[in-house]
Amino acid sequence: MDNNFRKTNIDNIQYDSVVTQKNLLATVFAWMFAGMVITTATSLSFAYIPSLLDLMLTQGEDGMLHKSMLGHIVTFAPLIMLIGMGAGFRKLSYLAIAGLFLGFSALFGISISYIFIIYQIGSIVNIFLSTTALFGIMAATGYFTKTDLTKLGSILMIGVVGIFIASLINYFMHSAQMGYIISVIAVIIFTGLTAYDMQKIKNMLAENDGSDSFKKLAVMGALSLYLDFINLFLSLLNIFGKRN
Repeated sequence: MDNNFRKTNIDNIQYDSVVTQKNLLATVFAWMFAGMVITTATSLSFAYIPSLLDLMLTQGEDGMLHKSMLGHIVTFAPLIMLIGMGAGFRKLSYLAIAGLFLGFSALFGISISYIFIIYQIGSIVNIFLSTTALFGIMAATGYFTKTDLTKLGSILMIGVVGIFIASLINYFMHSAQMGYIISVIAVIIFTGLTAYDMQKIKNMLAENDGSDSFKKLAVMGALSLYLDFINLFLSLLNIFGKRN
């Protein structure tokens, strides 16, 4: 029997594990960054290219701009893709999951292109930078804290369901006051979820086996952080954003 492993420095093994985990974490954030870039590019394109904007908006009899039929479809299409990714996770390949994530990012960008029409560009930039700072603080908290956030995550997920139902109702009611209340609650919930998701991803990376299933989990982890950031940003924008 080869006993050379007895001469292996345990510190080196621990160091290699940490390095591998950090590399995998970098991969998760790389996917998240790719999604954010695609979302930004598509939202800017549909906001500032007239021919694309005309596909999403139509002028009503009241003289105001309203979402077209395509606009309504694009609003709910990302949700359908999100459900599809979750339901088909085991059957879909790594490339399929990655492709769906990028496609989701593009559709989501189109669906929120209206923000460049409603809000001042300077306000959007300021809120984006504020969101980045808040997201970074909470992600770091989730990564370095020794506290188990599992129970907190369960409560926050119930809150996400409540926000979704309330937002769906308000989509048809168009109540500014209700939208404001939803945004305030959403900021609290997604701030907590950022820390929870970061801890969950950290724990997941520690069990890396290099398989395609694990690679798919890395993409889904990026999706979780992406959704935390986007929802934080949109909620803060609705609360503090300066309108045109």
